[in-house]
Amino acid sequence: MSLINYASREINCKLVYYGPGLGGKTTNLEYVYEKVAPASKGKMISLATETERTLFFDFLPVDLGTIRGFKTRFHLYTVPGQVYYNASRKLILKGVDGVVFVADSQIERMEANIEAMQNLYDNMAQHGYDLTKLPFVIQYNKRDLPNAAPIAELQESLNPGWPVEDATKQRPVADPDRPGEFLIEDLDGTWIERVPYYEGVAVRGDGVFDTLRSISKLVLKTLG
Repeated sequence: MSLINYASREINCKLVYYGPGLGGKTTNLEYVYEKVAPASKGKMISLATETERTLFFDFLPVDLGTIRGFKTRFHLYTVPGQVYYNASRKLILKGVDGVVFVADSQIERMEANIEAMQNLYDNMAQHGYDLTKLPFVIQYNKRDLPNAAPIAELQESLNPGWPVEDATKQRPVADPDRPGEFLIEDLDGTWIERVPYYEGVAVRGDGVFDTLRSISKLVLKTLG
């Protein structure tokens, strides 16, 4: 969880980008790193596996203000996509403050998406984290491809929602990014909550900062 550095007056928060192999996690981080001002970011660390890289860097957003006089420094990580690197995935999740799941929109990658999502829930549970209570956002990447699955199908498989047991939260909550859609709604007598989602084409940068801003704001809410 977030660490406070009193010497630098900074709150350090850890964001982890999770998802199937080659789904766009690394591309997201590379795009963010390229666009963030040099003075606001640390060095990018890259750990190469046989098929992809695990990346890490930290940066200090200039537009988010301060919390009780402290600036917020975000540390962004990707995890390896392959299942046989699960020990690394689990280790990277330790101390996480917010999770972005980057799904590959291609129809033939649906099974890999579902497997990675289940793996995320399992690994979070092993750390004692409840993903339904942590800042969590989904990005549906590769929306430009001709074989991209409809958003409704992706939502049904990866973001169907979970029951809202807390009576104080059992009220409609509109999705601020999509008129007519809800993050919390009553479906046939059962209150369901979904996480925010964004469409992306990470190679072009589409949706990359929308996703990052969303997860950052959700993390800041937990600190306020």
